Amino acid sequence: MNIKFKKLNKTIVNCKKCPRLTNFIKKISIEKRKQNINEKYWGKPVTGFGDTKAKLMIIGLAPAAHGGTRTGRAFTGDKSGDFLFKSLHSVKISNQNFSNNIKDGLKLKSTYITNILKCVPPGDKPMNNELSSCSNYFVKELDYLKDLKVIVTLGKIAFDNCLKIYKKRFKIDQKISFKHNKKYLLPDGKILIACYHPSPRNVNTKVVTSSMINQLFKKAKKIAKF
Repeated sequence: MNIKFKKLNKTIVNCKKCPRLTNFIKKISIEKRKQNINEKYWGKPVTGFGDTKAKLMIIGLAPAAHGGTRTGRAFTGDKSGDFLFKSLHSVKISNQNFSNNIKDGLKLKSTYITNILKCVPPGDKPMNNELSSCSNYFVKELDYLKDLKVIVTLGKIAFDNCLKIYKKRFKIDQKISFKHNKKYLLPDGKILIACYHPSPRNVNTKVVTSSMINQLFKKAKKIAKF
């Protein structure tokens, strides 16, 4: 990992800018979930991970309470991550079809995974000031990924907030709205692709299927050229 990312990730992990989120993470890590009662929770903000020379970035809204907040890695140790990595493995973006913990040997090909918000919010509902405080970390990730070509947002809230950050930085004239597998050209030349979130609810109700997500990531790979 390059020095810029090391420095950024250290700042993220030590961040306590949002007291509500800091307290909530602490509460989760102490009370724990029944099936994880004997585990030591990560209990800090969760950084992005993957290839720092990535051409593709995959973003969610925030770490899961008993996923990333427990394991210390985004989309790791929860049902959404299970579904996501099966797909990433089948399209040859990841070297394995699971993401259980930070020492499981997972490697990503030309891909970086992160969240807009680095801490889990109560009820999965962040406040605007929290999103605003955290957005500069996401902006730095965007700026540090010099080879980045494609951004895939998992879920409408991640999509809307990614767009909000872009609108603060650039003038966007076109109407951009969330529609699964729809792609948009951003002002800095990157391609934004909207994707349904691989949440258990979406998967169980067939809002999103393996073939839908696989097709989307194949398309993202083709555009990013890796």
